[in-house]
Amino acid sequence: MAVKLTKKQLAVLNFLEDFMEETGYSPSYREIQAGLSLSSVSAVAEHIDNLVTKGVLKKVPGAARSLEVLNYKHEETVGLFQARMMDCSEEEKKILEAAAEILGIDI
Repeated sequence: MAVKLTKKQLAVLNFLEDFMEETGYSPSYREIQAGLSLSSVSAVAEHIDNLVTKGVLKKVPGAARSLEVLNYKHEETVGLFQARMMDCSEEEKKILEAAAEILGIDI
């Protein structure tokens, strides 16, 4: 089963992925705060800690810019969605696409 993330956690995760793709390294907590207009660095730290607890993010304690996004989407689920979409009606396809969006997986 996919990890359930709050909207804020998903926003933090998406920001991290985009930032790392553009720069090649993870952002500082202040860069995350500014990029997402969060109220404080402690709010960023709380979101990061929650994402680490959920197994979506990895960090090295005491090291700067050490955040790493982990693969939290189950590849077998993506495969099942793709296989089912190959021979289904348009109505079923819309339902599967909506379900995939809710789960946060790309099909």
